[in-house]
Amino acid sequence: MLKVNNIEVVYNDVILVLKGISLEVPEGGVVALLGANGAGKTTTLKAISGILDSENGDLEDGEIEFMDEPIHRMDPDRIVRLGITMVPEGRRVFEDLNVVENIMIGGHVRRDRAQVRKDLDMIFDYFPVLADRKGQLAIFLSGGEQQMLVIGRALISKPRLMMLDEPSLGLAPLLVREIFGMLKRINSEQNTGILLVEQNARIALNFARYGYIMENGKIMLDGPRELLMENEDVKEFYLGVTDEDKKKSYANVKHYKRRKRWLS
Repeated sequence: MLKVNNIEVVYNDVILVLKGISLEVPEGGVVALLGANGAGKTTTLKAISGILDSENGDLEDGEIEFMDEPIHRMDPDRIVRLGITMVPEGRRVFEDLNVVENIMIGGHVRRDRAQVRKDLDMIFDYFPVLADRKGQLAIFLSGGEQQMLVIGRALISKPRLMMLDEPSLGLAPLLVREIFGMLKRINSEQNTGILLVEQNARIALNFARYGYIMENGKIMLDGPRELLMENEDVKEFYLGVTDEDKKKSYANVKHYKRRKRWLS
């Protein structure tokens, strides 16, 4: 469904952030993009969404296809109309609008207005707490409720692919499990593909079927979740699983040694 082929992104005509990224998301698939802060994960999502220009970024090379159609030169609004929506990091709600108004903003790209109202009930079915607070201003929702709200806002656009940037950030474990449970249900019932950016590799790999690991603007490792979770480097540096007798401090391990193991 989505094919990102060898893209390079430069900020301010100087800073090379993505250095030949390639990845794929099959129709209805769930794919995780993992990596530390500054690896280029969010920039990858912004390149797919077509919003690099707003931050002085430019796609210098490579191409992006969605349903076999090139989208890397399209306006963001048209990309949303094709079926790609993004849930940004930081629970960006419209604070002075209520829950229903926030959700309905996500349906502005649709022309079937009557069906949009029906889909609002579908979103309330996924997130009953939003139904209980539908007239409440978004600023007064809890962090978990705001995260549910931005997912609902994305969902009402009827996306074929939903991209989520750090949905677990700042949330209690119980809320994280609830939100990922709903995402799993959405994927199953709506056949909505999901591209998930996460620093919490354990959560991401338990949820996704395939994963990519980024480091310094490059894909260093990819594979089905089962293989990634058995990889010694992934277990040590991302899952925190090590042999007690050989436990190492991440700060004391030379970067090139880990990279050499991955490339081999």
